[in-house]
Amino acid sequence: MHENAYETVALKHPDVSDAERTLVGRLATADSVVEVGIGNRSDVAAALADRGVDVTATDVTPRPVPDGVTFVEDDVTDPELAIYEGADLVFARNLPPELHRPARAVARRVDAGCWFTTLGGDQPAVPVEREQLDGRVTLFRVVDGPGGR
Repeated sequence: MHENAYETVALKHPDVSDAERTLVGRLATADSVVEVGIGNRSDVAAALADRGVDVTATDVTPRPVPDGVTFVEDDVTDPELAIYEGADLVFARNLPPELHRPARAVARRVDAGCWFTTLGGDQPAVPVEREQLDGRVTLFRVVDGPGGR
């Protein structure tokens, strides 16, 4: 008599918010993305891989990643540049201000774009263009300029 409404729902990956869907759409314009500091949130990387983007995820400690995503242990403050070479974008979610310059530096060294989001109230420590993805998430794209890309 009582049905479990969840039985018919098949989710391949954790549900992503509208802002994350928009973010995935923006990132999917690249052929290759390196996500810095993936942590335990691999939903955007998984969605990008599903769209055919070559995704490499990095973090300072080993992390599980979904099928289609390559993981490499790396510290963006002391990077192994070979990990990033050939990437169109170096990207990070919730990147703290102290890592904005190191992420930008890596991207510059391999001639890639550098995009990131922050934890809301954090302001970018490098020159950026801003794109509001919804009322809560802003995508920052590092730009040319003093100290920029």
